Amino acid sequence: MTIKRIKTSIIAAAVISGSLVGSSATLAMESQFIGSLVYRTGPYAPGGIPWADGFADYIELLNARDGGINGVKLELEECDTAYNTDKGVECYERLKNKGSTGMPAVMPLSTGITYALLDRVVADKIPLITSGYGRADAADGRVFPYGFVPPATYWGGADIAINYIASQEGGYGNLKGKKIALVYHDSAYGKEPINTLKALAAQHGYEFSEFPVPHPGLEQKATWLKIGRQLRPDYVLMWGWGVMNATAIKEAAAVGFPREKFIGVWWSGNDADMVPAGDAAKGYKSLQFNGVGSDFGVHKQIKSELYAKGKGSAKSAENTGEVAYNRGLQSAFILTEALRTAMAEFGNKPVTGEQVAWAMDRLDITDARLKEVGADGLFDPIKLSCADHLGKGRAKVTQWDGSQWVAISDWIEPNSEMLRSMYEESAAAYAKEKGITPRDCK
Repeated sequence: MTIKRIKTSIIAAAVISGSLVGSSATLAMESQFIGSLVYRTGPYAPGGIPWADGFADYIELLNARDGGINGVKLELEECDTAYNTDKGVECYERLKNKGSTGMPAVMPLSTGITYALLDRVVADKIPLITSGYGRADAADGRVFPYGFVPPATYWGGADIAINYIASQEGGYGNLKGKKIALVYHDSAYGKEPINTLKALAAQHGYEFSEFPVPHPGLEQKATWLKIGRQLRPDYVLMWGWGVMNATAIKEAAAVGFPREKFIGVWWSGNDADMVPAGDAAKGYKSLQFNGVGSDFGVHKQIKSELYAKGKGSAKSAENTGEVAYNRGLQSAFILTEALRTAMAEFGNKPVTGEQVAWAMDRLDITDARLKEVGADGLFDPIKLSCADHLGKGRAKVTQWDGSQWVAISDWIEPNSEMLRSMYEESAAAYAKEKGITPRDCK
């Protein structure tokens, strides 16, 4: 499946026959290269591995079942960043010119790497797709023509969390005087929701408190003593990652903070985070921008086409229901739907990053399309445009029942009017700083 394997076969063929080298090279030229930045190693590997497995499995499913996309085979090569920004940039530079048309898009899987690539992708004309992370204001496609953020942003996640809390309290009017705290990874990622939560606090009258947690997040005892014994908030939100998540849940239990009032963003809601926390995790809630479990048509196809034949990337078919796996699956689906849209316009052949950016501007994943691929209920429909690089930005609230995630809400749509204004204001400031003339989307 990877470029490296194809290169090996070409070298072997050269020993036997020069003519075979030519035919293999031609075949490689006709394939669509896909570079995948992953982190199967490093401190955050437990969350990165299932994402990488889901992404790889969907690419392999298309190859095994359909022969690729419209007869164009897909060649996937991973580059492990270990969730390190410098390594992420190295991976991008290593992969961007591979294949006959270069890398059609980059999904860096890191807010830090996202920021480091913002200028590079514009120069290279390669779409930067950040699903549920990165710069939220890239939702404004006029300023970020190569930045795309479907299906959700951190700012939208913060608004959805407050929306859900309001529903639990009987309406926004009952938020006045409530105490809501944010425990966050002290990084660009963790700080993303702060301005949104402050704006909502000013609007609805709740008291907002911030608690940064330094990497890697093992030292939280003092933080939770302040939360549980001094502040005594009504709700706690968490923008955590890796070992920080399980540690926070155990410390919350130690000070008696009710887990049903502890709500994490999607990166604080991985299966790998809950298992180490044991019984303390039961009742904890997390936002998710996709469905949970593996009882979907696309999973059944993956199991029959791949795992039944010993081809799956994960340890076993049982791992295909993890939420991080489903996120990887969704990212691969978004990318390949963009490839399909680009090929419909430019021909059934490998497409360039610039052509995929054109397709992302017109991406329209409908309910009908989701049903067709067996992903209805698993993914939310997405419709983008030149100006709107986000879509609806909806998410669900899920709860850990001790062994798995259970959806306890339908899709919740954030306050699009308020958030769009925030996206545009932030994007305009970025454009002024960088000397960017926003494109005319009319």
